[in-house]
Amino acid sequence: MLVKHSSAFVCLPGGFGTIDEMFEAATLIQCRKIGPFPLILLGEAYWDQLREFVWDLRDSGAIATEELGFARIVDSPREAVEIIVERIPEEVRARLAPR
Repeated sequence: MLVKHSSAFVCLPGGFGTIDEMFEAATLIQCRKIGPFPLILLGEAYWDQLREFVWDLRDSGAIATEELGFARIVDSPREAVEIIVERIPEEVRARLAPR
């Protein structure tokens, strides 16, 4: 239920619970059970080794390259918000307060 009605999923650095929820969201997006919407990981330095791990999964054939496009690693909350806003439907975006 955490991600069912979401426009994006933003993960900050954390432990096993955070990583579990992040991979659960990734799996649901990959299997087209939810979304598609952005999976945003905040903190380039923290998530860098995870990116390498995911590329290793791709290189071993466990996942396909086209299954990776929904996740983004960013360094600033502003970048995360911009990604979310550009991906939400226009009718929802029109109701947002001007910046």
